[in-house]
Parts: sequence; structure tokens; C-alpha cells
Amino acid sequence: MEYLLQLAASPTAWVALATLVVMEIVLGIDNLIFISILTNKLPEQHRQKARRIGIGMALILRLGLLSTIAFIVQLTAPVIEILGHAFSWKDMILIAGGLFLLWKATTMSTIGSMDPAPEDPKSATSTVTLGFAAAIGQILMLDMVFSIDSIITAVGMTEHLPIMIIAVVVSVLVMLLAADPLAKFINDNPTVVMLALGFLIMIGMTLIAEGFGAHVPKGYVYAAMAFSAAIEVLNMMSRRARQKRIAAEV
Repeated sequence: MEYLLQLAASPTAWVALATLVVMEIVLGIDNLIFISILTNKLPEQHRQKARRIGIGMALILRLGLLSTIAFIVQLTAPVIEILGHAFSWKDMILIAGGLFLLWKATTMSTIGSMDPAPEDPKSATSTVTLGFAAAIGQILMLDMVFSIDSIITAVGMTEHLPIMIIAVVVSVLVMLLAADPLAKFINDNPTVVMLALGFLIMIGMTLIAEGFGAHVPKGYVYAAMAFSAAIEVLNMMSRRARQKRIAAEV
């Protein structure tokens, strides 16, 4: 208890907490985009439940990993060497997760309609092509990849476990609050799906690069995502203005 009171009275601890919360929220964006796109492939009555289960499992995984910090730190130690390059368990997990994201993004891009004005109104919604158990299994797989990356980042930023736990809980709560609005926005705007899938491909390539030891600054990745999102917003505004002009002429 005395330890917690000392942390609460330390300005440095509060700065570390604020910084880590922001970092964890930013790192959670990748996870949230994947969950939103994947659950939109489910029947509508199962989507919210699947999102909550997926995000809940992300919280459980992160807290579970925090309880084994000594083991997590060891994941960064080299275990094998291939062609003169050493790979750790973290590297191999990131590469596997990146390949999985590339596979899912490319296969999902061929499913459903991306047409902003389809002839059949029913085709504007995502085609249901996934079972509930399959969706949860795939979310769990990516939760593990993103959780390991998240916790290793937390361990590298502070040595205080309570700060890590609070930051993880806050970031997951933000994910939980943002999940439904984000998924609804993606579902209501079919062209955004392709943009989000592009984000997943970029995230997958980043994970693979990180796994092979090529550090990719997160700022560059998220700046590219923000710029692309801004362009898509302008496109959406242009389409809506054109639709209003057509409706007025009719």
C-alpha cells in the first residue's frame, strides 16, 4: 500500500502513466480495426457480442502477460539464427502475425461489395461469410500478437507494474467504447472497408519488417493512415454533395 501511495504522489509516475496510456491506445488502433472488420462479416445479431468478447480477451491476455513480465522480457532474447540473422520468439510471433494479417486482408478484400452506390441495396452491406467461433478464434490469434507487442512496449517504458496495469485497462476500455461506433461507420461506408483493409496490409508488412529487425517508426505508419483517412473523408463529402445535387435535379 505504501508503494502505491508513493507512486500516486510522484509527478514522474503520473507523466509515465499518461504517456503509456496514449501509447497503449495508439497501439490498440491496429487491433480495433481488425476486430471491427472481422466482426462485420458476422450476422448482425452476433457482431456486438463478438466485439466485446474479442476486446475482453485482449484485456485478459494483456493482464495475463503482465503477470509474467520475466517471461515476456525473455521473448526478446535470440533463440535461432538463420543466414546470419538471429530471431527471438517475439520476432517470430510478429512475423507470423504479419503474415496472418496479410492473408486475412487480401482474402477479405475479395468478399462483399466495395461499391459506394451498388445497384442492389442489399449488397451494400457486408456479406456474411464467417462463423462466430471462427471469428473469435481469429480475433484471439491477433489479440495475442498485438498484446505481446503492447506489453513489451509497456515494459520498456516503465518498471512500475501498477502503471502498466492501469494503462492497459484504460486503453482496452477506450477500445471497448470505440468498437461499436467504428464498426458501424465501416459497415455504413463500404469504400472505407477497402481503406481499412489497406491499413491492415500496411500493419502486417510493418509487423513482418519488425520481426526481421527493421524498425519502422510508428509515427510514419500512423501519419500515413491519418493522411489516407483524410483523403477518404474528402471523397465521402464529395460523393454526398454529388448525390444531393442529383436528388435536387430530380
